Amino acid sequence: MTELKQLHGLMITTSVIKNVIPLSRLFDFCATDKAGDLNYAKVLFNQIEEPSLYIWNSMIKGYSNSNNPDEALHTYREMQQRGYSPDHFTFPFVLKACSAVADLNYGKSVHNRILKTGFEFDVYTSCGLLNLYVSCGDMAAGLKVFDFIPKWNVVAWTCLIHGYVNNGWPSKAIEVFRDMQLWNVEPNEITLVSVLVACAHNRDVETGKWVHSRVHQLGYDPFESDFDFNVILATAIIDMYAKCGSLRYARNLFNKMPQKNLVAWNSMIGACNQYGRFEEALGMFFDLLIGGFQPDTATFLSVIGSCAHLGSLALGQSIHGCLLKTNISEDIAIGTALVDMYAKTGDATSSHQIFCKLRKKDVMAWTSMIIGFAMQGHGEEALSTFKRMQEDSTVVPDEITYIGVLCACSHLGLIEEGQRHFNSMADVYGIEPRVEHYGCMVDLLSRAGHFEEAERLVKKMPIEPNIAIWGALLNGCEIHENVNLADEVRRRITELEPQGSGVYVLLSNIYAGVGKWQEVKLARELMAQRSISKTWGHSAIELRLLSS
Repeated sequence: MTELKQLHGLMITTSVIKNVIPLSRLFDFCATDKAGDLNYAKVLFNQIEEPSLYIWNSMIKGYSNSNNPDEALHTYREMQQRGYSPDHFTFPFVLKACSAVADLNYGKSVHNRILKTGFEFDVYTSCGLLNLYVSCGDMAAGLKVFDFIPKWNVVAWTCLIHGYVNNGWPSKAIEVFRDMQLWNVEPNEITLVSVLVACAHNRDVETGKWVHSRVHQLGYDPFESDFDFNVILATAIIDMYAKCGSLRYARNLFNKMPQKNLVAWNSMIGACNQYGRFEEALGMFFDLLIGGFQPDTATFLSVIGSCAHLGSLALGQSIHGCLLKTNISEDIAIGTALVDMYAKTGDATSSHQIFCKLRKKDVMAWTSMIIGFAMQGHGEEALSTFKRMQEDSTVVPDEITYIGVLCACSHLGLIEEGQRHFNSMADVYGIEPRVEHYGCMVDLLSRAGHFEEAERLVKKMPIEPNIAIWGALLNGCEIHENVNLADEVRRRITELEPQGSGVYVLLSNIYAGVGKWQEVKLARELMAQRSISKTWGHSAIELRLLSS
């Protein structure tokens, strides 16, 4: 730009500046070239008494490609106020600016102007309109524009596919991509990235493999190229395989990347966390740090979740320590994840301290705190937290919240309060009880020895009782040494899970409690015959809470 400014000065001193052609070239470079300077272009623009339409368009184009697209719209308005009529070069960049600021209403007014001036069949203007509507979420209007485009080029197809992906219709995006192949329009790398994202959303690995094969056929495969590595396309391929569960293949491709970005790291770490490979997720997180990358919110959410699932307080504290060194430690989603992690790793005190400091508490934060208290045996604190949640008009409890509430009632033996909360789910909040809620109620009634009520509840359940329901009933039988009911429940459980050890352990304990030593021996022999190992842990309902 220094040399260009010197050239500008020379043009002024030699009066060449009055010649529209060199002036336009100078201005165009300042406004639209990557090495240009929009601020300097604006200074030049203000010195021109009568800018040509070319100069107006260059100014609009420059702003539409900048971080300040609003200025493109301001320049467009000023241009019309000064009596200039836009042409087919003007509209694509004005529409691009409307898309960037998501101003659909103003975009529609531009569309009306396009119809009046007869530029609706210009392919670049049509693609700009299509991009406007799909970017602003109006897929119906976008599809109408697409249908009227005189020639469906790769830009039009890509806009439509990208729109379906961004608006939550990945299956439609894949369908449109297949149609694109039938019309013999060759996709570009941007198209392929969008379709791979759609496959990842759908967890559709077979279609993803087909798209990857098209990437290879078209010569775009970044893992086969020795130069010009497309890190965005490579990341999309890895993300697709990772989200579809093909973690080994995704990891192999990831290891081949000559240059890695944070998105690729997050894809791998997030997928490991999603598919239960928590140790691997944490290992990759520490590799990321060693590699000099700065983790972001998505990274920390994944690894905090991994610590919660592993129940590792020490690892969780280590991750929290890393987090405090960044500028995202105040993020609400991060705070909620920390509340959940500390609750699930047994540190209710830290969980509550972080919870109290949250600037905004959403349903996930409240629920994590309630469940954390319930699981650590602090039933009264869980219920008082739920009461405060109900007083907050900005949040509404969900089905997971009520699992924690009912679990707290069960541990405290609060039958009437538990029944009241159970009934209020549907009556007040329109939440249909799931099997977990019935399990909590059966557990509550059985612990209190109300076996007839518990059995009635099981019989009137609109869903088939699972092993958690029968396990809750059997747990009550152990507490109250109800041998007769235990025999019936044992039959039900062994039908559902013949190799389950818990039923035989509990039966053995029940028989021992009433002195039926022959039955104790029989239960243990059955365990030995079926090669069942004796394991100890939380009840089925509590395990569900821990993994929620």
